[in-house]
Amino acid sequence: MKKLNLLYCCLCLLLSFKTHAVIVNDVTGMTPVQVAAVVQPESTQQVAELVKSTSGSISIAGGKYSMGGQTAMPGALQIDTRKLNHVIAFNPEQKLLTIEAGASWRQVQELIDPYGLSVKIMQSFANFSIGGSLAVNVHGRYIGEGPIILSVEQFKIVLADGSVVIASPQENQDIFYGAIGGYGGLGVITEVTLRLADNVKVKRISRVMPITQYYQYFSQHVRSDKAAIFHNAVMYPPDFKKVRLITFEQTQEPLTISDRLRSRFEHSRKQERRIKIVASSHFGKELRKLYDEVDYAKQPVMWRNYEASYDVSFLEPIAEKNKSFALEEYFIPVERFDDFYPELIAILKKHKVNVVNISIRHANPDSGSLLAWARTEVFAFVIYYQQATDERSKEQVGIWTRELIDAVLANGGSYFLPYQLHATPEQFQRAYPQAEQFFKLKARLDPENKFNNMLLERYRPKTVQ
Repeated sequence: MKKLNLLYCCLCLLLSFKTHAVIVNDVTGMTPVQVAAVVQPESTQQVAELVKSTSGSISIAGGKYSMGGQTAMPGALQIDTRKLNHVIAFNPEQKLLTIEAGASWRQVQELIDPYGLSVKIMQSFANFSIGGSLAVNVHGRYIGEGPIILSVEQFKIVLADGSVVIASPQENQDIFYGAIGGYGGLGVITEVTLRLADNVKVKRISRVMPITQYYQYFSQHVRSDKAAIFHNAVMYPPDFKKVRLITFEQTQEPLTISDRLRSRFEHSRKQERRIKIVASSHFGKELRKLYDEVDYAKQPVMWRNYEASYDVSFLEPIAEKNKSFALEEYFIPVERFDDFYPELIAILKKHKVNVVNISIRHANPDSGSLLAWARTEVFAFVIYYQQATDERSKEQVGIWTRELIDAVLANGGSYFLPYQLHATPEQFQRAYPQAEQFFKLKARLDPENKFNNMLLERYRPKTVQ
């Protein structure tokens, strides 16, 4: 109780003086936002009291790896959930874990690895918070899986009036399917129950082929491969004519990498130089192909958890003085793969986008979230690129981004929302046709629009019936 009272006092002090306003940013350094204050509650009760006692806007942040203001709103109170990271319940026999939403995937991995268990669905990097992962409805490189909603048993959420409810596919279904992928618009997710998987040994297998052959090969050899755990294909710039298929298959072969998890801090000068060389020129991109020929000739055997525990420091520095690396992602129905990728390549070449990497992943359909990006079985095209950070360069990125969104919409697809807010409201509505239903639900649960951020502010209809 003393800790709770102290939190209230600190909150009141922070909100009483404008001089305590804080500038927050994202991993790209391109979205500075001045918020009223940042607070770090440590329990569901503290979150509920904060929400109940706050009359202005509230935004919600976790790992802060989104790239377009999804965790902030000018003048809002930002709830930083990273101290909301306690284990609530763990049942290894049932493969169920209930943990607070500010915990990172790495924390989960360190807990469950000794029990021979693994996260069922997560991103490629383990720094992200669980609550943030639900808020954007992430996916990974898993074969036979899809959006994270497919692995969520239930969650606890604090609504705008301070009430705490449990949502699942059986209880408060509207909240369950609205809050996952809802970018914090309905409330603060504070506890999550996840279904887990077995931690097995996997062997990396790779091959290169023309991109024209990929869809047929994937359909015949990868999609139905019961041994495949992870899979992605790398489209190589600058010509994008070939793809490297990388599959991790379950195996009984002896380990060649004995470590259970990767190092928490993986940054190396060697990797930093390699990324800079690839980003610097066409010649650097060709050198990358040669390097991969040598590296992927190896077939290491490791634990599933080892491959799933990359640290974002591996990619650093992301933001530099006048430029930054960034992501965009596009989803296309699997049967439209061969129609879409030529348009993707043409647009990127036309605008001379400095692409470092395009990773192709696969996802099964969403189970019903209102802002679903996988309404059908899809391929994801994850574009990692470098851009200058001046205003003119940002405008140029907006131009080619909107062209890509038009192309993906013409092929029945969608785009991912955690990145820069270049899409027009009309494009957003077309990509997310149930958005109107989502905002109606938000208006019912949060009539004063207490939970807000720059994404929701940009695309929320001016009037909601």
